[in-house]
Amino acid sequence: MSRVGLKEIPIPDGVSVQVEKDHLKITGPKGELSTPVPRGIHFEQEEGVLRAKRAREDKQTRAFHGLARALAANAVRGVQDGYEIRLAIHGIGYRAKMEGSQIVLQVGFSHTVEFDPPEGISLEVEDQTKIKVIGIDKQMVGETAAQIRRIRPPDAYKGKGIRYADEVVRKKVGKANVSSM
Repeated sequence: MSRVGLKEIPIPDGVSVQVEKDHLKITGPKGELSTPVPRGIHFEQEEGVLRAKRAREDKQTRAFHGLARALAANAVRGVQDGYEIRLAIHGIGYRAKMEGSQIVLQVGFSHTVEFDPPEGISLEVEDQTKIKVIGIDKQMVGETAAQIRRIRPPDAYKGKGIRYADEVVRKKVGKANVSSM
């Protein structure tokens, strides 16, 4: 029994949900999202609440039940509040700046790295070492933040690089100085 799939999704004021056969169209103050509905799952909307129901009890449909409900809940939250991931840049001389809609990174390479955000995602540089990735699609915000982090992931020995703001990087111990007799 899927516990996630059984939970109701409250629909806040200002958010409208259109239930189609194979997808949900969710519109809110921040924008519009469409989320797929797997085969064997259908949604019912009543009194400001959205419920996911399944047609069969086979293993695949039970698995899709929780997935479909989670995707719909993420879309409802996204069009209402939006999603944000913060990145931090660590390292001497490492910095970021905005040029138009793209971000320009200086992270220890011989050249600067330019990153263009995908459509629907906005980037902000708070100071030279803090980046915010903002959007309404949770998957797209997470993927964009991961792509930026992949440009220069944190080093295991010094901790230099781009990391999530709340990420803890465990540093390895360097070589031990061996003295010979």
